Amino acid sequence: MESRTVSILLIEDDDIDAEGIERAFKKQKIANPITRASDGIEALAHLRGESAAGTLESPYIILLDINMPRMNGHEFLKEVRADDKLNHCVIFVLTTSDDERDIEQAYEQHVAGYIVKSRAGEDFSALVGLVDHYWRYVELPRVRK
Repeated sequence: MESRTVSILLIEDDDIDAEGIERAFKKQKIANPITRASDGIEALAHLRGESAAGTLESPYIILLDINMPRMNGHEFLKEVRADDKLNHCVIFVLTTSDDERDIEQAYEQHVAGYIVKSRAGEDFSALVGLVDHYWRYVELPRVRK
C-alpha cells in the first residue's frame, strides 16, 4: 500500500478555534498540510480549484464548522453531496452545536462523524488524535476528475 499525505481542509470562521486546532496538530507533531477556509463558499473554491491557492491536494479530510457566515455547514454539505466530483469527500463536523436537529441533518448528508467542540477538549488534542488514526487506517477515496 502506498503512503499518501492526507491534507486537511479546516472550514472554520472562528480564528481562536482554528488556531487551537492548528496548534494541536503541531503539538502532536502531525505535519499534514492544513488549508483553512472561513466559510462554505471559500471552501468550495478550494475544492473546485477556483481559489488563488489552487486545488486542494488529494486525499483530504474536511473538518467543518456548522455555524458560519455566508454559507453555513449544512448548506456546504448539501452543495458537496450534490456535486459528482466532490460527493465522496470525507467530512467530520466540528461545531459548538449539540442540537439534535443539527446532528441529524449532518448525518443525513453522510458525514463521517459529528464532534462537539466542548467534548473535543480545550486543546483539541483528542480530535487531532482521532483524525490522525482515521487517515492512517481508513482508505480514502481518490479525487474524481
